[in-house]
Amino acid sequence: MSTSTRAALLVCPTSGKGRAARMAGTVAERLRGVVDRLDLHVAASAEGTAEAARRAVADGVDVLVVLGGDGGAHLAVQACAQSSTALAVVPAGTGNDLATALGTTSVDDVVTALREGHRARFDLGRVEHGPWFATVLCAGFDSAVNERANAMRWPAGPRRYDLAILAELAALRPRRLVVETEDEVLELDALLVAVGNTTSYGGGIPVCPDASTTDGLFDLTVVRATPRRTLLRMLPTLRTGRHVDHPAVRTLRARSARLSGPPWVAYADGERLSGVPLTTTCVPGALIAVTGAG
Repeated sequence: MSTSTRAALLVCPTSGKGRAARMAGTVAERLRGVVDRLDLHVAASAEGTAEAARRAVADGVDVLVVLGGDGGAHLAVQACAQSSTALAVVPAGTGNDLATALGTTSVDDVVTALREGHRARFDLGRVEHGPWFATVLCAGFDSAVNERANAMRWPAGPRRYDLAILAELAALRPRRLVVETEDEVLELDALLVAVGNTTSYGGGIPVCPDASTTDGLFDLTVVRATPRRTLLRMLPTLRTGRHVDHPAVRTLRARSARLSGPPWVAYADGERLSGVPLTTTCVPGALIAVTGAG
């Protein structure tokens, strides 16, 4: 990469129960070897992270590197969307779904990508009157799982989501959901809906296994009302993406989607949003991303 590159490293020190803070010195040293100038920002709160990201982009840095999890990356996306600043993610959180989608699963991947100039245009979702999101927006059973998982202090990683799923099964209740796209209106008793810009959420669960970040379209996965025992048999297939073959699952592809009906809370990039109803649109190439070679 050109020696004129200016980067900012945004550290989210509480990510991964302090993992990001422990990694910060090493990550900064590695990055200085592949950029001309590195500005360091450390933010201990969501508000501080958002402000630091906005400031870095306003200052015109070429690359904003986030050292943290999906929450920190989500805040950085708000600043980098539709700007000339590229986003890179060094994963140090619980789920790290955006870093996985970018192919940067370690600081080594980011350093290599910066050195070799690996960048790509990446679609983003945008909620009407709300934020951008990079991975998956969900509502229903899966957002309830997110609520529970975020409140749990143990265990770390994907296992937390597995336990949250089992706990939420007891409160499972279908609702009448309306999904409106530019091509069709789907109305059904549903348990969940996921709007995927990328394939996965919850630490690698491929809820929208065929989603692409370069086609200008969302992949939607809707699970209709089904008995708990049927859902229990379906759950293991979530880890492989085979759930989309189940007769209770409906998949759609659309540029935009309006969700209405049930009083569900929505999550996007693992962050809590306002509730349903909401409208979201896929914006092609809205983010410049630093991507792994694979």
